[in-house]
Amino acid sequence: MSLSIRNQLPGTVTGVTPGEAMATVKVRLAGGQEVTAAITREAADDLGLGTGAAVRALVKSTEVSLATGLTDGLSIRNRLPGTVTRLVPGEAMALVHVTMKDAELTAVITKEAAEELGLFVGSDVVALIKATEVSLATA
Repeated sequence: MSLSIRNQLPGTVTGVTPGEAMATVKVRLAGGQEVTAAITREAADDLGLGTGAAVRALVKSTEVSLATGLTDGLSIRNRLPGTVTRLVPGEAMALVHVTMKDAELTAVITKEAAEELGLFVGSDVVALIKATEVSLATA
């Protein structure tokens, strides 16, 4: 199956916490970073997720926010440090490639936001992704 989602990060499930309707799933990426996905409990059951399962964390590039400084005091679970390796400013939106340990993320943010953050190739950033915006696919 081919998907239009640019961010497809391979990893291994390290834990599943089932709730009444939703479950949180912790995934260790190849570079050692941890991502949390909040998915329906039914989806977690249907995928047969358990510790050690190989998965891909899927995140639309429009759901990746960027910060250039401290990220304390946020409810956002996924905070992945990296470096801007490509920046393509458009008329309204900017495409930003962020390289992390053994992975790359793409973020699409407004051109104005990219300018206000002072982004350039080589900028240190933190990619911020809400757990509810991470989908999982079995490998």
